[in-house]
Parts: sequence; structure tokens; C-alpha cells
Amino acid sequence: MKNLLAFIARYYHWLMLLILEVASGVLLFKYNSYQSSVWFTSANAVVGKIYEWDGAVRSFFSLARVNEELTLRNFYLERQVTQLRRLYGDLTADTTILERQELEFLSRYELVPAKVVSNSVNKSDNLITIDKGSNDGVEKDMGVACGNGVVGVVYLVSSHYSVVIPVLNVPSSRISCAIRGRGYFGYLQWYGGDPTVAYVEDIPRHARFKRGDWVETSGYSSIFPQGVLVGKIEKIYNSTDGLSYRLKVRLSTDFACLRDVYVISDKGVGEQLQLLEAAKDSITMTPKQ
Repeated sequence: MKNLLAFIARYYHWLMLLILEVASGVLLFKYNSYQSSVWFTSANAVVGKIYEWDGAVRSFFSLARVNEELTLRNFYLERQVTQLRRLYGDLTADTTILERQELEFLSRYELVPAKVVSNSVNKSDNLITIDKGSNDGVEKDMGVACGNGVVGVVYLVSSHYSVVIPVLNVPSSRISCAIRGRGYFGYLQWYGGDPTVAYVEDIPRHARFKRGDWVETSGYSSIFPQGVLVGKIEKIYNSTDGLSYRLKVRLSTDFACLRDVYVISDKGVGEQLQLLEAAKDSITMTPKQ
């Protein structure tokens, strides 16, 4: 208490000046309309600027969540476009039945959003690491995609992380693809070099298509659903043996700036595998005639 009194006694003239300044300011702005309006306008400008900065900071920290939502939304929009195209192509069908079938088809799949932890595009055996693992429901051989298209297939899984073999992997990546709206299918292969280009092999010679057609997943495997975008046909070549076509495809996924992806979990895969195993066992056990 003595220290406080000593401080006031020592600096009382400064404290008195501060009190008088505050009192004069209140009287000035309270009883003079012009000064009051100036103060009100200036205060609003300052407060507005503070709110603007606050909004910018909040917006920055919400970008990750927005990006995840956009990636997920892009996938469903692509599926809806595929469905609408199929509906228009079959004018005599009952659209309500087709819509129900499509919803039932999509309900088989669960999407697990994930972030890319590490990635490479300049090797022949590129790999991607994501921040989701077995604790999040990720398993080996699940498909991985982003808002722009196909990414790859899960190869190794730990509790919290997974390693993905992307399209940009020469020895290991082969994904079943089809030409959109044409029905012809082959498999996607990358041969190194340009990370924006891959090739679709084994398109039959009788197939009818053109440059600029889109390539998408065929749905003939349990890894990817039908209609996930792969890329656009850029050039058409003959295969080495001359029995099929080889398509140069500009990939829709930009692997160099890949950030947000989702793992596609097919609830029906287990049932399909069990059925296939049962079929193999029955064939093996059937006595030869």
C-alpha cells in the first residue's frame, strides 16, 4: 500500500493530466455534433478493418475444410453427370428405376477423405503417402481418387498412414478404363517421363471413337466405380502388333500439386471375393468327365 501511495505521489501530475485529457475528450465528442460524427466514422472504420482482418484469418484456416468438401462434391457431381448421360441415352426406360439403381450403386461406396503427406512424380516407381490408415477404415487394394479424377490404388496400410501406388508408377499401375459413351475398354499404363500423360492399351480395332473423347474407369473391377474421370484422348496410335489401338491420354489429375484425395471403400467387395472363391472351389472340386 505504501508503494502505491508513493507511486501516486510521485506521478500524480501525469495521472491528473491523463484524467483531464479523458474528461475533455468525452465532453468534446459528447456535446459537439461535428466532432461526434468524426469520432463515430473513424471508430467504425477501425472496427471494420479489424473485422476484415479477422475474416481473412478465419477464411485462411478454413481453406483445408473447404477443399475437402469441394473434392468430395466434385466426385458426386461427376457421378451425376454420368447418370444423366445414361438416362438421356435410354429414352424408353423408366427414369425413376434408373435413379434408384444409381443411388443403390453409390450406396455401396464409402469415401474416406485424406491428405497427401508425401508425393513424387519424377521417378519410374512413384509412391504417395496419405494420412489415413486402418484405424480410419482404409484397406489394401482400395481405390484412391481426387476431385479431378483417378489417383491410384492403396498398396500398404498402417494404423494411421497408407502408401498408394499412383497412376504414375511404371511397374505396378494398371487400371481398367473405358471410352466414355462408347463402351470400349482397355487398361491405363504410364511409361515414365511426362507426369501429365499416360496411355490406354488394347482398345479393339473395330472401336469407333475420336480425339477429344473422355476416358473413365470401366467399373469392371472392385477397386473403382464406373465413371471416375481419367483423362482426354489426345492422340491415337496402332499397337505394336497392329491388332489394337493405343491411346495417348492427357490425365485429368495434376499429380504435381495433389493435396486432397479420398479413398473409395466398396462395401460389396468382400461379398464379391467370397463368391469368386466359392466359384473357384466348386470348379476345382467338380470331377472331370
